Amino acid sequence: MSVTTSENALATAIVRLRAAGCVFAEEEVAVLRDAASDDATLGVLVDRRARGEPLEQVVGHADFAGIRVRLRPGVFVPRVRSRLLVELAAAHHPGVLLDLCCGSGALGLAVRHRRPHVELHAADLDPTATACARDNGVPRVYQGDLFAPLPPALHHRVDVLLANVPYVATAHLPFLPSEARDHEPRTALDGGRDGLDIFRRVAGSAPIWLADGGVLLSEVTEAQERPAIEALRKSGLDGEVIWDEDLDARVIRARKV
Repeated sequence: MSVTTSENALATAIVRLRAAGCVFAEEEVAVLRDAASDDATLGVLVDRRARGEPLEQVVGHADFAGIRVRLRPGVFVPRVRSRLLVELAAAHHPGVLLDLCCGSGALGLAVRHRRPHVELHAADLDPTATACARDNGVPRVYQGDLFAPLPPALHHRVDVLLANVPYVATAHLPFLPSEARDHEPRTALDGGRDGLDIFRRVAGSAPIWLADGGVLLSEVTEAQERPAIEALRKSGLDGEVIWDEDLDARVIRARKV
């Protein structure tokens, strides 16, 4: 492929993505270029991105919290703000970590990157997600509804329960960016009437799985703080909210006492 042809293809790609509303068209084209073997392949990738498919799904991977994970089409893309979950989990020095609603497995793997000796388990309802987590080398992946597929041997052994559950209120789903709304599974986004339906289920069962002194970590919105804390109290867990302004992230941390 000649330099002139390559430059023409890149220029055309930038124009195409700008027209599709991509704010960072130049940066995205650079990522797509690295994933393409020739101009024809680049054109295919650009078309996919212009139709609204998340960039990470188009190129087949996401860089997150110091690691790179493979992504299959339709799998939830890890968000930058979720790095706060990873940092809090790693700070607890877990011996056993459970990544619930794991998607690609990115959160658990990012914690293991920081704590290589952790015993990592992951679970998700979506078979595409669990297959993706296996692609990424998660050693113990279970498919099913929340805790249902987990082995009873994990009872009272989990030091950190990462539960990045869906927490968008159902009524707010139409207002999500099309990347998420059209290309990520609804089960990874829809948290019910107030966004806390799945969180309440996790909080209700967490004491069965957490070790003494174990913690539950989950993202919430500012409006969800009070009802989330109340759900934890009903389960006998002490909860607090941690806010990171730089990441625009809010995590609820609950401890089994």
